[in-house]
Amino acid sequence: MPSANPAEDTAQTAQAVEATDIAALLERGRTMSTPVLRAAVNRLAPPMDTVAAYHFGWIDAEGRPSDGDGGKAVRPALALLSAEAAGAAPEVGIPGAVAVELVHNFSLLHDDLMDGDEQRRHRDTVWKVHGPAQAILVGDALFALANELLLEMGTVEAGRATRRLTTATRKLIDGQAQDISYEHRERVTVEECLEMEGNKTGALLACAVSIGAVLGGADDRTADTLEAYGYHLGLAFQAVDDLLGIWGDPVATGKQTWSDLRQRKKSLPVVAALAAGGPASERLGELLAADAKSSDFDSFSEEEFAARAALIEEAGGREWTSQEARRQHAVAIEALHGVDMPERIRAQLVALADFVVVRKR
Repeated sequence: MPSANPAEDTAQTAQAVEATDIAALLERGRTMSTPVLRAAVNRLAPPMDTVAAYHFGWIDAEGRPSDGDGGKAVRPALALLSAEAAGAAPEVGIPGAVAVELVHNFSLLHDDLMDGDEQRRHRDTVWKVHGPAQAILVGDALFALANELLLEMGTVEAGRATRRLTTATRKLIDGQAQDISYEHRERVTVEECLEMEGNKTGALLACAVSIGAVLGGADDRTADTLEAYGYHLGLAFQAVDDLLGIWGDPVATGKQTWSDLRQRKKSLPVVAALAAGGPASERLGELLAADAKSSDFDSFSEEEFAARAALIEEAGGREWTSQEARRQHAVAIEALHGVDMPERIRAQLVALADFVVVRKR
């Protein structure tokens, strides 16, 4: 249970957060999980092993060794901290970290194809280089590997972890289906958008921050409370992602300018702007309704997308989403008070949450 002196705990946590090296925390997760991740990918039949290696940034399009950007590694970092939150060594969380990372990348391979994204992590996406069939097959294979990796451990804890992972994966797929369906609707409510983003992003982050604890023997109450932190952290993460999807610097994000607008995504800034009312909101609604029927949408100029982004901001969508990211961040931090854990680990989880809401990519 939490300490009897929460004020003292909060002060200790605040001091520890200031001393937390986020880059080192993320790098630890990457360094400890990558050898197991590589070994799992090596199980795949050719050419899927090579295609997956390209996706993870280990080789370039010609098969030469590469130091490509493999992503932020937030989920592996969370899985290792999760194990420590339950009193286990961080190594206990490695199978969970790798399994979550495999599922995450399964979703990226499929999402890039479904969304028509040609760039990820500053280079061509898998479907663009190796074709749609390979993107589908390798994504499927990564999902299967994730479950295989956990189940072959053969422990009760691994079985519990697998159940949480498969539930999170089903919710992730639900979220992607909702996301695609919303692109073809004129109006989506803020509540619907938050539900979709909770499924698409929150569920897997929630799993990441509980799976290590489960493998470390934590009870369901502890795991569920950690999941609450991860779920709301995921909503904060996605709110920031939605802001970057419209106003992010392509040099930092590795995606096109106005990328979410190009895909007609009903992301939080768009939905909040449409719900706000007022002249800018009404004009935005008229433009987006016309866009949905336009036959030359793909040839829109930069100025046309910039005009839509300006209307979203004028209607308050940008500021509302920024505030929502901060609100979800606060709810996530509050959930941590429900778990008895070393203050050092609590501080690192708080610092990771802070990183999520101030990131540039």
